[in-house]
Amino acid sequence: MKLLRRIFPHPHLTLLLTLVWVLLANAPSLNSVLFGLILGIVIPFITQPYWPDRPKLRNWPMVVEYILVVLWDIVVANVTVAGIILFKRDADRKPAWISIPLELRSPEAITVLAGTITMTPGTVSCDLSERGLNLLVHCLDAPDPDAVRDEIKHRYERRLKEIFE
Repeated sequence: MKLLRRIFPHPHLTLLLTLVWVLLANAPSLNSVLFGLILGIVIPFITQPYWPDRPKLRNWPMVVEYILVVLWDIVVANVTVAGIILFKRDADRKPAWISIPLELRSPEAITVLAGTITMTPGTVSCDLSERGLNLLVHCLDAPDPDAVRDEIKHRYERRLKEIFE
């Protein structure tokens, strides 16, 4: 078992890198799978010293649910932002800076939350407080900033707590 752990220090990353390589090659063949597997073994092995405390994902069904929620929210936000840009006058827009108090303590979970917010059109995470207790988010149009804060905490942070902590 220790030998497998030394060869595959991050087995999920190995699988992900292999899959991404095969998708990028755009032709699933034995050569692309083998080269993807080589990359999937070498890259985690080389970067292993930079991952002293691997994050532990505690709830895999919640990971799938989180991914589906984020993908849905990205699609909905694209349509919403398109509507704002095309049909809402600048004077009627209410951009806002929102400070989101974080219950998350894991750096990986906070990073995923910040990345999720930034990937969702109309919002961008801009800053994390020095002690990691608040995340500053800019919203393109937030008539009710408290509702935006509550939605981020309910839809994303709650799920990330179940996944990482």
